[in-house]
Amino acid sequence: MILAALVLGAAPATAAATPADVAATHTYILASQRLAQAGVSRVNAAQAKIERFNSKLARECPRAAAGSPQNDASQPMSGLVVVAEWSIAFGTNAGPINTFLQTTRRLRWSNPTLTRLAHRYATSLHEMATLPMPNLCQVIGTWKAGGFLTPPAGVLSLVRHAEAIELNKVPTRMLAPYERGSDASTLAQAERLQYKIAEAEFVHGMHDTFQIFDTLALNA
Repeated sequence: MILAALVLGAAPATAAATPADVAATHTYILASQRLAQAGVSRVNAAQAKIERFNSKLARECPRAAAGSPQNDASQPMSGLVVVAEWSIAFGTNAGPINTFLQTTRRLRWSNPTLTRLAHRYATSLHEMATLPMPNLCQVIGTWKAGGFLTPPAGVLSLVRHAEAIELNKVPTRMLAPYERGSDASTLAQAERLQYKIAEAEFVHGMHDTFQIFDTLALNA
């Protein structure tokens, strides 16, 4: 998930370029490149944090969910594991994400749709980077004490909140009419970096999740 968020889409642009549009686009593309560079540089750090998190679970509450059912009641708990991974992964890049947010918030285009998409994407990244880190040992302990019947209070709302966050980037073709100079090549470089992140997530993501399931003996 961490990385799919960084893939650029495509849609037609309808607005004519103004000097303000050109300036906003240049700033946005540079900010996107810096964010992608930061993300690549932190891939290994995020992975190491997730591995340390799994080791911590193995020390503090190994097989805490042993005997849990594999039914609708267990699905929110599985989702909570993923939320914990997102909290770690996006949180590792929280500083650069906040810088991207502050930069993007100041930008305005003559096309209000473009402005809205840019602001919404930056805000959504910030929401992911500030997801609360669930205490899996405590939550699963409470769930087990209740006979694994219903997830503890707050689990459903947190999982639903996280899953509802949409990380939709500004489509590249909406930016294209406003690009000047090296903007196109800079954006292409950002895209390549984003795909590197997506590749790393593909390699590690599912493996990390199932490792944590195994550590907790969570039937998902």
